[in-house]
Amino acid sequence: MQTIAYHASHEQFSPSDLLYWAKLAEQSGFTAIHCSDHFHPWSAIQQHSGYSFAWLGAAMQATSLPFGLVCAPGQRYHPAVVAQAIATLTSMFPERLWVALGSGENINEHITGDIWPTKKCRNQRLAECVAVIRELLAGKKVSHEGSIRVDKARLNTLPKKPVSLLGAAVSAETAAWAATWADGLITISRPYEELKEVVAAFRENGGEGKPMFLKVQLSYAASNELALVNAYEQWKNNLLKPTQLSDVATVEEFDALGASITMDDVLAKIRVSSSWQDHVEWLNQDLSLGFEHLILHNVNIYQEEFISDFGKFVLPELRSN
Repeated sequence: MQTIAYHASHEQFSPSDLLYWAKLAEQSGFTAIHCSDHFHPWSAIQQHSGYSFAWLGAAMQATSLPFGLVCAPGQRYHPAVVAQAIATLTSMFPERLWVALGSGENINEHITGDIWPTKKCRNQRLAECVAVIRELLAGKKVSHEGSIRVDKARLNTLPKKPVSLLGAAVSAETAAWAATWADGLITISRPYEELKEVVAAFRENGGEGKPMFLKVQLSYAASNELALVNAYEQWKNNLLKPTQLSDVATVEEFDALGASITMDDVLAKIRVSSSWQDHVEWLNQDLSLGFEHLILHNVNIYQEEFISDFGKFVLPELRSN
């Protein structure tokens, strides 16, 4: 079943504002909510970083929609604690949570004081974490020695229904690897041909028939100029190279590197338009690639206008196609 989710960006906004907007999104016709999971924001201008699992408990109680998040177990989060959080939420709210698991970013994970591993080591750690989380959610007693350590852990509160564990991937290479272990794929929007490569890599390596989620980065506001300027102010740091997004450690470093991003870079990588018809056209292209689930992240500060207008104009168009 197709879902259109509102993305609650914990880096940009307070947990209270996001709770209000999640309720407004449900009232406006969005059919799911997705949230980020950061310890630090991406830039000094954002200045927020609410704890996602605590927020999910409140938001899921306040609405009736399914929710999802991308989580990075292994350093900041021990996988047994992630499994416990998932089990608690899905015990209270059966069949309303999906979790995407990724290898993480240094900006969040360095807070433990541990060394930031290479991408190869992070993927190995993630594979071990996924195996541990699956076993714990199945009610097994788990001990493990490897990139992470687990000693005789067992969950006593278990999910009432199975939980989908998705693989978070940006590159085609990571999507191909995620297809071997994940229940589905979550990736981010980019030019059409590049996105096709990611989809093909996932499908051809074990992902055929599995659900695919696309987090769409867009900027919708009252004018094109307002949408562009605010997207640049709020989200330019996220347009750095994937290796920089993974490896840079501090907000100050991100802001220094982000100074090299131009308005043209924003237009090339974020869907900027004050026309809801433009967004319908772009989103229909995404659906044509086989994405059943779209997560709409309006990267600017104009959240209420976005939720209201997309609820009135965009969501009905997508449902009718």
